[in-house]
Amino acid sequence: MMEQERSVGADFLVSVEAECENELSTITDKLTDTISYADMAEVVKQEMQIPSQLLEHVAGRIGRRLLADFPTLSQVTVRLTKLAPPITGLQCEGAGIVLNMKN
Repeated sequence: MMEQERSVGADFLVSVEAECENELSTITDKLTDTISYADMAEVVKQEMQIPSQLLEHVAGRIGRRLLADFPTLSQVTVRLTKLAPPITGLQCEGAGIVLNMKN
């Protein structure tokens, strides 16, 4: 991370795809029988607040934490993109990482 980014911050886009082995919610239609997206989003928010040098490190922390906190998950895919990265000589919308992790 560049010094300027440390002081002013950067914008990121995070996307998580989660696979689980929970068929109960497909039958019962009850929120208590599934994983809360709000709870998963809170994990992402907490992990994004921890400073890191590498996108890979942040994505790995998010993936490991989701798999640990939500035991019915069998796999997560974390997409983490730094929007408008400061790359000399190149204008792009973002640069990022896609990380697949299994339980």
